[in-house]
Amino acid sequence: MKIALTGGTGLVGRFLAEAARAAGHQVTLLSRSPPPDGLRYDLAGEVPDLAGHDALIHAAFQHEPGRYRGGEGTDPVGFLAANRDGSLRLFAAARAAGLARALFLSTRAVYGDHPAGTVLAEGLDLRPDTLYGQMKADVEQGLAALSSPNFSTASLRATGVYGPGPGHKWTGLFADFRAGRPIAPRVATEVHGDDLAAAALLLLEAPAETLAPQAFNVSDLTLDLHDLLAEVARLTGCAAPLPPRADAARVSAMDCTRLRALGWQPGGWPRLRASLPAMLD
Repeated sequence: MKIALTGGTGLVGRFLAEAARAAGHQVTLLSRSPPPDGLRYDLAGEVPDLAGHDALIHAAFQHEPGRYRGGEGTDPVGFLAANRDGSLRLFAAARAAGLARALFLSTRAVYGDHPAGTVLAEGLDLRPDTLYGQMKADVEQGLAALSSPNFSTASLRATGVYGPGPGHKWTGLFADFRAGRPIAPRVATEVHGDDLAAAALLLLEAPAETLAPQAFNVSDLTLDLHDLLAEVARLTGCAAPLPPRADAARVSAMDCTRLRALGWQPGGWPRLRASLPAMLD
């Protein structure tokens, strides 16, 4: 399969690029600074010619550095113009170019202000309470409207994505812990980048009727920083105090039954433990 991929050089998108190539697919990276075999693309600009590709995975996201929620900074208009309008323009161009399938990297933030402890299933009403979540919900709905018998679509509502790589999401956390700085209690849902990539590849190859079009939750662990940093302490010998446990009842778990029914099996704690040494180098 020949896959066009946006965001493939980012902290999350690189997992998608590596997994697709490892599975034998040909990947064309769309970015502002593409490799020689890629295509120049900016969310705020024109869409390059995608003819000849079979599928599109859209993982690019323009935001203030280090921020997702609140990623609009002081420019909400520009944020929406790039991320909402640019994404819908990209999907429309993919359909016009004859691609058979398109996937969108969405987020659990589309569920928004459901009460803490609510089990988040894909059939719940979307109640985004941030501009980031609203933008993702708008793109999901716009992509679904483009779906047709010849252009199947799906959105992956991913939770926080972790995994090895330069500047990974816990770089600052691990540095603070090892330096003995206090860590605030927190518990959250997480998924390894390799498991997210496995979900995307599964949806690229699944029968079109299973997409339908619809969204798929992508989440694995409900992870307390106390437990994560206990593993860091075990691996490094760090004697810094662990943060207290957070209230797990305040976390809304994501129901991934729909994705698991297609054969998706995330790596859980074994994958997290196996990844930590590389994340601590």
